[in-house]
Amino acid sequence: MQNAATIRRSRSPGLDRLRDSRLLREFAYLDGAWIASASGRVLPVTDPGSGQWIGQIPALSADESRRAIDAAERAFPAWAALLPQERARLLKSWHEQMLANREDLTVLMTLEQGKPLSEARGEIDYAAAFIEFYAEEAKRTNIESVTAHLPRAAMSVRRQPMGVAALVTPWNFPSAMITRKAAAALAAGCTAVVHPSHYTPFSALALAELAERAGLPAGVFNVVTGEAAEVVSPMTESAAVRVLSFTGSTEIGRLLYRQSADTIKTLVLELGGHAPFLAFADADLDRAVDAAVAAKFATSGQDCLAANRFLIERPVYDAFVSRFAARVAALSVGHGLEDPDIGPLMNEAAVRKQEEQVADALAKGARLVLGGKRHPAGPLYFQPTILADVPADALIFREETFGPIAGFAAFDDEAEACVRANATEYGLVAYMHSSDPGRIARLSAALQFGMVAVNRTKITGAPIPFGGMKQSGLGREGARLGMEAFMDVKYICQDAA
Repeated sequence: MQNAATIRRSRSPGLDRLRDSRLLREFAYLDGAWIASASGRVLPVTDPGSGQWIGQIPALSADESRRAIDAAERAFPAWAALLPQERARLLKSWHEQMLANREDLTVLMTLEQGKPLSEARGEIDYAAAFIEFYAEEAKRTNIESVTAHLPRAAMSVRRQPMGVAALVTPWNFPSAMITRKAAAALAAGCTAVVHPSHYTPFSALALAELAERAGLPAGVFNVVTGEAAEVVSPMTESAAVRVLSFTGSTEIGRLLYRQSADTIKTLVLELGGHAPFLAFADADLDRAVDAAVAAKFATSGQDCLAANRFLIERPVYDAFVSRFAARVAALSVGHGLEDPDIGPLMNEAAVRKQEEQVADALAKGARLVLGGKRHPAGPLYFQPTILADVPADALIFREETFGPIAGFAAFDDEAEACVRANATEYGLVAYMHSSDPGRIARLSAALQFGMVAVNRTKITGAPIPFGGMKQSGLGREGARLGMEAFMDVKYICQDAA
């Protein structure tokens, strides 16, 4: 491993592509001020595609995390008291700032996360869309009328903001996972304390810079950098934090659930996925193969929505695998700034996981069709890989892969396909390809997943309720439900005599 001094000397030349260098902020953002850690501790941030230096961030302490919570708590009354139209105006200004700086935000994301430029650009548009959507929703938290069941009583129900929201976000979508949470929280009238992954903090800090330019008041949007073990515990422990929204692994979600129990806070948890991809013999084979490639290899497979288990009806199994392999063999691999099809994985642990899953599947009788090894592009690259005839007990069919490996198995009928698809503790998304309307209706109901994609891959966006069943989480993000997660319901009964 390179030391910090060596990494710093190998500064990424990609930084020269930034038009506005002020968007690369190497400080945390608390109460409207850019701060360093009181201890002086920093964490280096490197480009996973090249290993080169991007910058460093403060490793804040638990006390500094508490300062951010205190700032958000102080800012909450004034922010909640603003007219919804005023909150909407500020959110729209933030949205405009994102669009005006779209290319710089794209470059920053590619440098720190590794995803290809076109995918990073798509994420910036996706992230901005949440701010635009919730700017409009901010004006629609209407009071509901209630038909009185008591004499001389006037009744109403209203929604009001909960208070401080803690938002803990992952490295794979470093902008969209923040705006999907923060725009909803701010539109509802909450204030926010954000903790981004230390692997990809600069996208979050750029959002804070743009929020400041947009005129968001001090304390309304705070970014706490550092190691999660140090700065997130104060958020779960604080009674001032009334809602915690987390995107990440199911294992960490369980931990946050336990840590939040004493303060009985609202939790929104978007956790792991283990998506099945079902293709039936009556499907349009070419269309299904194209969708399968997209469902597997976006973000280099580092996506909770990525298809993990490809279950193909036996009559078309061999043809499907063959066509899929031809498509995958043509995929380009390289540094994200070159805009390839597949970029690097996030860290060495991710690469080792790919190696372990391949070795395990082969040891259990799977057949290697393509890839299976590290890619010569660099230490964190892995070859797009296809495993056929994967047994049900292989790791890749039991655990989330989070990488560019596709595992295939055949099934014989609809009932078997449904049972095998549901044979997981996860329940985020399922993909299905068929031309039979009856089968589509039956399986859409029977699949135990919060989202079902039928004859397509892309299904997400600001207006839809994103979330899963079982161990894939609690609550929904996006749509009106995403905003309601940050609001309490209050019932008022007034004597009308």
